Amino acid sequence: MVNDDAATDLRPPSMDEPPPRWRIIGPGLVVAATGIGAGDLVATLVAGSRFGYTLLWAAIVGVLIKIALVEGAGRWSLASGRTMFEGWRLAGRWTVVFFAPYIVIWGFVYGAAAMSSTALPLAALFPSVHLNVFAIASGLVGALIVWFGRYKVFEYVIAFFVGLMFVTVVGAAVVTVPNLGELVTGLVPRIPEGSLIYTLSLAGGVGGTITLAAYGYWLREKGWTTPRWMRVMRIDNSVAYVVSGIFVISMLVVGAELLYSSGVTIADGEGGLLDLADVLRERYGVFMSYFFLIGFWASSFSSILGVWNGVSLMFADFLGTVRGLAEDDPRRKIGGLYYRLYIVWLTIPPMALLFLGRPIGLIVAYGALGALFMPFLAVTLLYLLNSRHMPKPHRNTWWLNGILGIIAALFVALGANELVKAVAPLFSP
Repeated sequence: MVNDDAATDLRPPSMDEPPPRWRIIGPGLVVAATGIGAGDLVATLVAGSRFGYTLLWAAIVGVLIKIALVEGAGRWSLASGRTMFEGWRLAGRWTVVFFAPYIVIWGFVYGAAAMSSTALPLAALFPSVHLNVFAIASGLVGALIVWFGRYKVFEYVIAFFVGLMFVTVVGAAVVTVPNLGELVTGLVPRIPEGSLIYTLSLAGGVGGTITLAAYGYWLREKGWTTPRWMRVMRIDNSVAYVVSGIFVISMLVVGAELLYSSGVTIADGEGGLLDLADVLRERYGVFMSYFFLIGFWASSFSSILGVWNGVSLMFADFLGTVRGLAEDDPRRKIGGLYYRLYIVWLTIPPMALLFLGRPIGLIVAYGALGALFMPFLAVTLLYLLNSRHMPKPHRNTWWLNGILGIIAALFVALGANELVKAVAPLFSP
């Protein structure tokens, strides 16, 4: 039972419990690295290639939005003592009706997409090896790393890949010699003609996935489980998303300086990053191309690791909660039966899609459910953080409600747009 008494937070910590300390490697870095994959990098790159620095402000707003959402998920976990899925259950049974098919269909299609994305830069580096070989190997290696549920090891592996991303992605921006004057002008909010959808997507889409909701689970694995860790959690989350913001701004710089200024166009989707590697090779030589491809691979593989770990934790909690298992039942814990079951689901069945293509019905369902998840997260957080299930000292203030309300409206608008695109194939001839 959750105690609403504010005095609970003022009790001195146990002599056996170390004082809260923040370190640069924490759950925030994990959720930020997982959320920013190749698709997010190329979306920012395309925005820079089409509009220069004009939408820089939208990218920064996107980082602030993710800080607010992840802070809400973390605050719910620390203050209520409940997981994110337990909170959704309190919001009504309709959440289970949405989440059950979502996590099954999303995992199946995402598994194939993530493995393919990770394989693309490897196939470009080693063209004699078939793409599917790298895709399958990426899924299996990712599954092996997270299989035993050792969170500390997982966290350090993620930190290594963040380091690779930082050196390569930021390095690519540095060699293009950004125009600082134009960069500053991009901080002024403007929406050029024809850029509304790009603006909304940049503000709401970068780093926005189901892994935002996994933050509370990673807090538990880190040992941050009570309100006394609230300040540490906020610092961890903010610094991690500042780091992710540097990645986003770097890709916008590359798009503006390398592509926009010279009128070069690239493909949508992860293929755009391969196009960028070709441009870098022509402009700066083979080394720079390979250098960037390594960063492309690091961003994709870190997303595999994060999803294989974090969403598997969510699935274990979901299944354990639905089945009424005790909180300490090993089957619903990291490294337990349900956790490993979802890792297998993410890894093995999706391999069929690598060879058989993607059935249109499955892709439509995946796109539709995916378009609805971020609105689902924003709206349910707005409810939970104001509900009686949240201890009073940690409930939303009026201004936090205003921010979350605006975020929820943004994601509803984005979700509607993505939903239309997702179901469009059903009506095409």
